[in-house]
Amino acid sequence: MKEAVFVKRNTEKWHEYESTPAHDPDQLTERFIELTDDLSYARTFYPKSTVTRYLNGVAAQFHQKLYSNRQEDRNRIAAFWRYELPLLLFESRFKLLYSFLFFFGACILGWLSAAHDDTYVRLIMGDAYVNQTLENIKNGDPLAIYGGTGQADMFMQITVNNIKVSFVAFALGAFFSFGTIAVLFQNGVMLGSFQYFFFERDLLLTSVLKIWIHGTLEISAIVIAGAAGLVMGHSLLFPGTYSRLESFKQGAKKGMKIVIGLVPVFIAAGFLESFITRLTLHPVVSSVIIIASALFIVWYFVIYPRKIYRQTTLS
Repeated sequence: MKEAVFVKRNTEKWHEYESTPAHDPDQLTERFIELTDDLSYARTFYPKSTVTRYLNGVAAQFHQKLYSNRQEDRNRIAAFWRYELPLLLFESRFKLLYSFLFFFGACILGWLSAAHDDTYVRLIMGDAYVNQTLENIKNGDPLAIYGGTGQADMFMQITVNNIKVSFVAFALGAFFSFGTIAVLFQNGVMLGSFQYFFFERDLLLTSVLKIWIHGTLEISAIVIAGAAGLVMGHSLLFPGTYSRLESFKQGAKKGMKIVIGLVPVFIAAGFLESFITRLTLHPVVSSVIIIASALFIVWYFVIYPRKIYRQTTLS
């Protein structure tokens, strides 16, 4: 193709790209690709032409815009973890408290129910699990169940399942919070009866030092996901000056952000359960992991949000 024909065919497009900036990242990327294709063609057939130098300059400008967009995206992600999520957690602090109280109350109920009914644990945990655990206790390894699956497979299964549970706890908040409360109640009763099962056999400390290596993050995240569901449910129950639909949209958006913020916690919990819980650790090492996990949860989800809120209100 002659250079004049090439320029005539594409001039209008190039001028449009320069005069009408693209704000959408996908459109910007598409234009950059087209420009680099034209530049590549010009370099091949008109290496010393002014049109090649022109296209090189325009492509460089688009490359700079793309780089700036990527920087903004990274800054936005960092801002989410440093400011947006903590402020949202502070705003939702009472929902978090209610979620914890619902869950803790269910734990106590599960513990007391198991203490007064020998068949209760089997009803909640299932015969297969109880029989397997009893067999493991008989063999001198009461928590051998945590070492029975391949580490990588176990990590994927546990992490995906925990994320699914958190999203269910959140999504059921759409039923005016009652669905979320039901999930918290179910998980709390299971935990309470499960821990009593080991307490009854003088294995409570053994189970705590094993299970709570990953359970500290996992259970905390479920409670926080419950708070996200209560945020959405509250928006339906108490829309305030907004229409119920608009209030629901805002509540769902806030709750979803909280749940998304929990994904790294569930990944960490899945890693601990798959690769660390199965190990025979010294009680001090187990205690350090459990305490460190608990301190992180309290700091990032309770203390840090209050600190960020105070900074924003004083600035």
